[in-house]
Amino acid sequence: MGHSKYGFSKKEKLTGKKKTEGLFKIGSSFYLKDFQVRYLISEEPYHQILISVPKKTFKRAVDRNLLKRRIREAYRLNKELISNANRNEFYSIAFIYLSKNILTFNEIQDQLIQCLERLDNVVENKK
Repeated sequence: MGHSKYGFSKKEKLTGKKKTEGLFKIGSSFYLKDFQVRYLISEEPYHQILISVPKKTFKRAVDRNLLKRRIREAYRLNKELISNANRNEFYSIAFIYLSKNILTFNEIQDQLIQCLERLDNVVENKK
């Protein structure tokens, strides 16, 4: 269990202060519409993600949680876009939500797909 194409298991969640700090200190990043994406090669044999929705923008936890659920779901359904079939590299990735509005699931998913494709290209071109 946990490694189905569409699963999102606990270990795919980026946790731990050291890993998180490393990602923000030395990770690369790019912006795409309503997202900032930070990424860093990970030692783990799978991608790990962190989703951040600023408290400053969304004061209510219910709103932040809703957005995080939407982002997590969009990632879960599309994560094979960074499948790394041809390379054995995995990433710690942070998706930081920048919009001031609560986007629909479809809007979030469209943007997330673009983020993942861009990430895949960036990574591909580093080779």
